[in-house]
Amino acid sequence: MKRLILATRNAHKVTELRSILTGAGLDVELVGADAYPEIPDVKETGVTFAENALLKAHALARATGLPAVADDSGLCVDVLNGAPGIFSARWAGRHGDDKANLDLLLAQLSDIAAPHRAAHFACAAALALPDGTERVVEGRLRGTLRTEPAGSGGFGYDPILQPDGETRTCAELTAEEKNAISHRGQAFRALVPVVRELLG
Repeated sequence: MKRLILATRNAHKVTELRSILTGAGLDVELVGADAYPEIPDVKETGVTFAENALLKAHALARATGLPAVADDSGLCVDVLNGAPGIFSARWAGRHGDDKANLDLLLAQLSDIAAPHRAAHFACAAALALPDGTERVVEGRLRGTLRTEPAGSGGFGYDPILQPDGETRTCAELTAEEKNAISHRGQAFRALVPVVRELLG
């Protein structure tokens, strides 16, 4: 069984990708970055989701000698020309302050009418081999931004994005419903043929 490492310390991400790979019949042992605590986190200095995902995947593949997967994702608002984008997690200044990020974005869009509140979650997932081989796939979840947060599930901007065709926000969906349509789920599922091709 080939070992594949996912550049995250988030157990939910590892479980999600593992179930997708297993469901596709791939004989791969997936572990998270926690399996290699001596390896430092990689700075995301790229200017696109794909660049950041590749930076992390290549760094991990080099450090471990194993094939590595990494992803980067965020919210892209049409009327803001794709912002917050790669700055989604630190839009309000401090990394990972979900409430501050959400409050700032809602304030910035306060005078934008519903027809112009289109946005999407984007995710780039990269697979890198120790020999430098790389592949990137992407997933998108399109929707509209609400004016007020709704729902207690999910995280980040989930409480304000209402997916196209839905009456609920991402934060009001069950974990199963969200995984079935999410940008990360789409990107991880798109990785299956890539893993099959490169790892056999």
